[in-house]
Amino acid sequence: FMSHCSNASMNYICQGGWDYVVLQEQSQYPSFPDSQDQNEVFPYAQRLVDSVYKYSPCAIPMFYMTWGRKNGDSYNAQFFPPLGTYEGMDSLLYLRYMMMKEDNNAAVSPVGRVWHYIRTNYPTIELYQSDESHPSMAGTYAAACSFLTAIWGVDPTMVTYAPAALDSVMAANIRYAAKTVVYDSLSRWQRVSADATFTTEVNENYVALTSANKPNIVYAWDFGDGTVDSLAVTAHKYTAIGTYTIRLIAANHCETDTMEQTVTINSISAVETAEADGVEMFPEVASVRTTIHSDVPMSMVRLISVNGMEVYRSVEENTETILALNAYAKGLYLVKITLVNGKETTKHLLVK
Repeated sequence: FMSHCSNASMNYICQGGWDYVVLQEQSQYPSFPDSQDQNEVFPYAQRLVDSVYKYSPCAIPMFYMTWGRKNGDSYNAQFFPPLGTYEGMDSLLYLRYMMMKEDNNAAVSPVGRVWHYIRTNYPTIELYQSDESHPSMAGTYAAACSFLTAIWGVDPTMVTYAPAALDSVMAANIRYAAKTVVYDSLSRWQRVSADATFTTEVNENYVALTSANKPNIVYAWDFGDGTVDSLAVTAHKYTAIGTYTIRLIAANHCETDTMEQTVTINSISAVETAEADGVEMFPEVASVRTTIHSDVPMSMVRLISVNGMEVYRSVEENTETILALNAYAKGLYLVKITLVNGKETTKHLLVK
């Protein structure tokens, strides 16, 4: 990867117009110690993927997950013992390629996993050349079946072509391995897909909204009343009774997905606004903690679930309190705040 960042490969990437760009590291590097990969592999994988997206915004970068050597990497095992066996080397290659897939919003062709399945279930199939590293015809065919499935999403057992050097039973077993590993778990290997599915939770005029909340996805909400948001998990307060169409657009580069739901607001909460009493709570959508500040000291803070159960109460007099949210289930809560002057106010809190 380091070399490809400054040679003809990068020039080709920068020409743009690609649908897929396959990235394969030197066969040993991703199995080396993590500290070494952090310096010599991962940064250059990121640079390559970033360049792919810059010059081909709709392209899908795909990492080529290679395989462990037939009997491990005996030379490098003296420096890093896990490389001394096939299983040790292969498991590290799997781990590192999956890390690069997830960290770079990319896809992966799991050739190494297909080889692992074949070695386990069809041990008489020779995947290696005599050097115990490079692929035989059978190993090459297994790689081709993996890529066919990963890129086009087809069931490889439907393929009729096989090299003449492979007998029909061996070829069928290789195709079945690719189906079991790649096709039957396709979403595991593909880039995260844009998914606009979401749920709503209505409490008077307050609506909590939760998307699929996938990594690398950009979310755009339209609440149907002229307001928008871009958080994966959010909430919205309507100011008028009516029926509203909520639309969510989820995008991952050029891939988009859209979903709509309608909500009906039958009443407007009569609760005082926090700002009117000099009480502020931030953030109103949180997963770890939220902070409440008041100009007038608070005498009581209560956290109440939407089914009316009080799950927290504080009776200390202060102008600021922090609510730790780790212990509470995800969902919508009411935060009822009583001030020392007798006034009360309520805020809505969405724990995500």
